[in-house]
Amino acid sequence: MIVFYVLLAVIAVERVAELVVSQRHATRSLGEGGVESGREHFPVMVALHVALLAGCVAEPLIAHRAFIPALGYPMLAVVIAANALRWWCIATLGGSWTARVIVVPGRPLVTAGPYRWFAHPNYVAVIVEGAALPLVGSAWVTAASFTLANAILLTVRIRCEVRALRAGQLVAP
Repeated sequence: MIVFYVLLAVIAVERVAELVVSQRHATRSLGEGGVESGREHFPVMVALHVALLAGCVAEPLIAHRAFIPALGYPMLAVVIAANALRWWCIATLGGSWTARVIVVPGRPLVTAGPYRWFAHPNYVAVIVEGAALPLVGSAWVTAASFTLANAILLTVRIRCEVRALRAGQLVAP
């Protein structure tokens, strides 16, 4: 299980790095006339992701869960794939990517990379990782709880993004 906790530490550092990149991009986008939407759900999103990591640490310890290789190794591969997709999304969006919903009027909608196939590939990465990461450490309650809470939150989040993109008149061609 030590490897699982190292993985969680790496994911936590990655999330902090994402927040730093996000803040840099957000500051620039807002300076370019960007309009932020969804401020009220952003703290909930941050809390949910912190709870995911906390549950991944706590559940195996409290419930005395053992590492199950037949589950843990495939889920580790899924986590790695989800993170590759997440960083592909971030790289594709470049300076437009933030963890917040900020639309800069006149900035074209990105339709390259994974966005050429569907509108919200980053959320696919979040959904997949949120289910798989806890399962690496046999934290099935955390996986199920996060998946349910995240589904509710993403319903709000995606609707907010769609409204914001329409308001900024950024729609797919």
